Amino acid sequence: MSDFLVVGGGVIGMMTTLQLADAGHEVTLLERGACGRESSWAGGGIVSPLYPWRYSAPISRLSTWSEGYYPELALRLLEETGIDPEYRQKGLLYLRVDDEARALGWARAVGKPLERVAADFLYAKEPAAVPGCDGALWMPTLGSIRNPRLVKALRERLLAMPKVRLMEGCEVTGLSHAAGRITAVNAGAERFTAGEVVVCGGAWAAELLGSLGVGLPVRPVKGQMILFRAPPGLVQRVVLMDGRYVIPRGDGRVLAGSTLEEAGFDKGTDRAARESLWESATRIVPALAECEVEHHWAGLRPGSPDGTPFIGRVPGLDNLSVNAGHYRNGLVLAPASTRLLVDQLLGREAILDPSPYRLEGRLSATA
Repeated sequence: MSDFLVVGGGVIGMMTTLQLADAGHEVTLLERGACGRESSWAGGGIVSPLYPWRYSAPISRLSTWSEGYYPELALRLLEETGIDPEYRQKGLLYLRVDDEARALGWARAVGKPLERVAADFLYAKEPAAVPGCDGALWMPTLGSIRNPRLVKALRERLLAMPKVRLMEGCEVTGLSHAAGRITAVNAGAERFTAGEVVVCGGAWAAELLGSLGVGLPVRPVKGQMILFRAPPGLVQRVVLMDGRYVIPRGDGRVLAGSTLEEAGFDKGTDRAARESLWESATRIVPALAECEVEHHWAGLRPGSPDGTPFIGRVPGLDNLSVNAGHYRNGLVLAPASTRLLVDQLLGREAILDPSPYRLEGRLSATA
């Protein structure tokens, strides 16, 4: 019997496990497939909401805390595992933003260094960007991380921790409960017990909680992306335009995304999405039209009604908590949302006011 049992081995589940183990607790992590191979692997790795001024204050607070933590986390994982998550802080350029005044007002209010820059500045930073822009919005502090390498490093770190039991290929099929407590986590014929259970199941979290009569309004939202094999230096920093983006990697490859599709749990890719992503990317950086599309994939985001994650105790079950529903910002918000929940689980002073993320009053009706 572990102190804690975490269901779901994405970036949320692995960071939760890491923090609990760092605090000296024995933790079992159950993952239906391989750790970090769902939406945590599939996303782009921008360490900010795409257009942060369009999000609510609760999301902004989580995002700001996480942005400040990522450099430290990347360095720690590199030191402890030898795997470089490739955190890059080279800033972000926004092209053709139709609500600039709102963006600049938001930046002043929260103290972010966002500014309007002229065309010569834009093309000095990104010579290959689409010609003809009269300027851009520039956020110099924004970073990005190579999320497949981040989740690989997290997994390696957990495997090396003596208080962590990592169980992959272990699909949770139900939760047994009695007298207001979870008594067992069932995975086929296996039963696991722990003092506390934390569900970090991403797009699958609602299905698991639904078996308890808990209506968590989290649904899968598919996103497709493509990867160009580009020459090193063609793109140096993240560039956004018309809701789509390109993200450079350290080896020169350029990731382009992404779609938003209500397709249930279907993770298939299709030609129409590939063509749409190619057209968006080559509008942002025309020279990408000469580069090979090396890879095309899809992932399932855990959509929630307004993008605010559900973080905290499940009402009526005094040893079951959830951390899910981050929608497009799972990787962005992961450090803060996991720290916020771990603070509550361990009785520590929380880094942020937890009330906007609690489940009370935010759950759906159940049959």
